[in-house]
Amino acid sequence: MNELTEYYILLDHADGILLMISFVIRFLLPLLAFLVIFRCAKSLFADLPEGETWGWLEDGEGTRYPLSHFENTVGRAGSADVTIPDPLAAPTHAVLIRSGKGVWRLRPLRAKNAVFLNGEQIRGPVELMPGDEVTFAATDLVFRPLNEEEERDQALNRRKPGGVWRAWLTLLLLTEFQLLTAAAHWIAAAEKLDPAIPLAFGALIAGEWFYYFFMRILRRRGFEIEILVFFLTTVGTSVIATSVPGDLYKSTLFFVAGLAAFLILGWFLRDLERIRHLRIPLAVGGLLMLAVNLLIAGSTNGARNWISVAGFTLQPSEFVKVCFVFAGAATLDKLFARKNLYWFVAFSAACVVALALMSDFGTAAVFFVAYLVIAFLRSGDVATVILSLSGAGLAGVLAVAAKPYIAGRFSTWLHAWDYASSGGYQQTRTMMAAANGGLFGLGAGSGSLYKVFAADTDMVFGMVCEELGLLVALSAVAAFAIMAAFVIRSARTARSSFYVIGASGALAVLLFQIALNVLGAFDILPFTGVTFPFLSKGGSSLLSCWCLMAFIKAADTRQNASFTVKLPASYRRAVRTRELEDYIDEQMKKGGSTHA
Repeated sequence: MNELTEYYILLDHADGILLMISFVIRFLLPLLAFLVIFRCAKSLFADLPEGETWGWLEDGEGTRYPLSHFENTVGRAGSADVTIPDPLAAPTHAVLIRSGKGVWRLRPLRAKNAVFLNGEQIRGPVELMPGDEVTFAATDLVFRPLNEEEERDQALNRRKPGGVWRAWLTLLLLTEFQLLTAAAHWIAAAEKLDPAIPLAFGALIAGEWFYYFFMRILRRRGFEIEILVFFLTTVGTSVIATSVPGDLYKSTLFFVAGLAAFLILGWFLRDLERIRHLRIPLAVGGLLMLAVNLLIAGSTNGARNWISVAGFTLQPSEFVKVCFVFAGAATLDKLFARKNLYWFVAFSAACVVALALMSDFGTAAVFFVAYLVIAFLRSGDVATVILSLSGAGLAGVLAVAAKPYIAGRFSTWLHAWDYASSGGYQQTRTMMAAANGGLFGLGAGSGSLYKVFAADTDMVFGMVCEELGLLVALSAVAAFAIMAAFVIRSARTARSSFYVIGASGALAVLLFQIALNVLGAFDILPFTGVTFPFLSKGGSSLLSCWCLMAFIKAADTRQNASFTVKLPASYRRAVRTRELEDYIDEQMKKGGSTHA
């Protein structure tokens, strides 16, 4: 046997081993994805939402009405946060609002609602002091805010998350998923592996563990939302590694920028006063971005939604989504003022019209659905929603008349196979690729759908199905479903209406995008060309999605879980004192010195 023959035998043997490893990885990836999703879901829903009490209203007979939020409605309606048995009171008579610094203010909701403070009728917001007597219609109550000691004890006695389902173990399983995905790309690429692939996966692993240890230093314990997002980002990284590996350098930069933006925005969301001051500037900034886009953007694939800045191609509408949710989410003192709702309606209409002028009708639909959710939560008025839907229907008819190619898309809808070589080309190829991938996929980097135009953006769900399998693709959808269920579950214990509306608005944007992307790619809904959050290639989309996650994180009311929730200073001092006492006790038991 000559040396050349031995070389080919060894080569065949090595190829066989790699083929076997690739085969095993295909089955391990869905298992690891399921474990990550399952552990995050179990940890999020392991504990019942715990409410907080920030003060009381007491009557003369000793009955105490708890103030369970930073913002509380008072009235005779059962839906009010403080329900008083007074037939003379309005269903929602007044509001009590606590600032982040512990200052309480009282305001009647309408001029005709009689509210007295220490015997004098008030017409606008007034500051409350401990022991003040407040009269709502014919009901006299005494205001008792939570003092510093009570606030500290409440925080210390609340249950901490992550006690059973350890976050570090879930993160370790995710790291294994990432390493195996990178290995699958290496095997598929043979000797042509782009160095950007191991760099991107390495940066992702380093970033998530840095975030975990950084948050643990800050004594934060809830990481389920972030782990779900890291999982989604991993799947998106695999998509880019197959389609355009060279873009992974930019994608990694946007990942780091997105994680930083998530932290910065979360810090801003800690202070409701700061939020009130930023709402108008951000709304104006969003409109300016759309205006600049209209003025300077060139047409790309029929839409004018991309601009070039310093070598980067950006999509301003992605950043406007963040401004839209921020401006739309209102604190309780703004919810009952009709003029504020009208202002939001006008702002929403301006955004949707600007997107329509750019011919970006898919994104315009996403904005409109987010508007419906936010408008309903702000007003509770079904008539407003019906009127908006009627206006949207009329606008849709006009758009079809003005843009004939939109009608062409509707003619293809549900008949993609009849137009397999023309209007239904992308959808039919996506369906074939998904069927070819089956439950476990062909392996990361081993698909062929990426050769079809916009496969890594508009048809990305089919690309994930082909390479990683239907089970992993459905795990990505399940991650968003879990977040949505958690936000709904946590809404009643949220500190502020801003957090509830902000998280709901962010979810409306993300979930409707997923519906349009997945169902459009499989010809169940008209094809609109919107992205799948985190999975689709695009730095602007990745950055905006990380920002939207800050609103969802702010809805996490569990103790020490959300960095967007500021812990009481008295609690932090008590924790440090308790840790010092535990250390001294441990040293005394060992017979050692306490002067370490």
